[in-house]
Amino acid sequence: MILRLPQGARQGVVLLHGRGGSGRDILSLLDHAALPAVAAVAPEAPGQSWWPTSFLAPAAQMEPFVAAGLAAVAEGVARLEQAGLPRAAIWLCGFSQGACLALEAYARAGTGLAGVIALSGGLVGRADAAQGPGDPRLYGHTDKRLDYEAPLTGTAWLSVHERDPHIPLKRVEDSAAALRRLGAKVSMQVYPGAGHAVMRDDIAALRHHLNR
Repeated sequence: MILRLPQGARQGVVLLHGRGGSGRDILSLLDHAALPAVAAVAPEAPGQSWWPTSFLAPAAQMEPFVAAGLAAVAEGVARLEQAGLPRAAIWLCGFSQGACLALEAYARAGTGLAGVIALSGGLVGRADAAQGPGDPRLYGHTDKRLDYEAPLTGTAWLSVHERDPHIPLKRVEDSAAALRRLGAKVSMQVYPGAGHAVMRDDIAALRHHLNR
């Protein structure tokens, strides 16, 4: 876990890298967004991957990896609180796998947090919602139950390309709807065409939300 704790920080963020990334990689987002005064914690996944398969895989296959990732997020939030930041000033943010984990942590235990910024990610889900043939809109996988209970008062910003090879647009749309049901103020940015990358608008959103 990599920490960046500038003196006098008023905002903090737990940053979660994608598959093959690292804590240092994802920390560089704050440099790109010109946010030197923001405190940050960047947990690192074993083997540089939070889970070994697509986040769309069956829930029983995903859950052990999700549980380990959620524990890392919780530890990151605790580190920022120990540094003196109130929970209402702490964000979750991630890219790709990290975005999926950030969203899942926010939906399951995000009460009181400032919000989540998910760059190319969707909710993992709590359980399989159906059996039988997969949904082509989910790249052949079955749907998941997105029935969370944590009341949310923060802000959620989600982004995805129309044809992201890893993150189906349907799952991001369903994730935005699930977070709205929990009370979050949700914005969703859909980029045209195919792609899977941090975009200029993603950096602008990061700067906007954390530069308070």
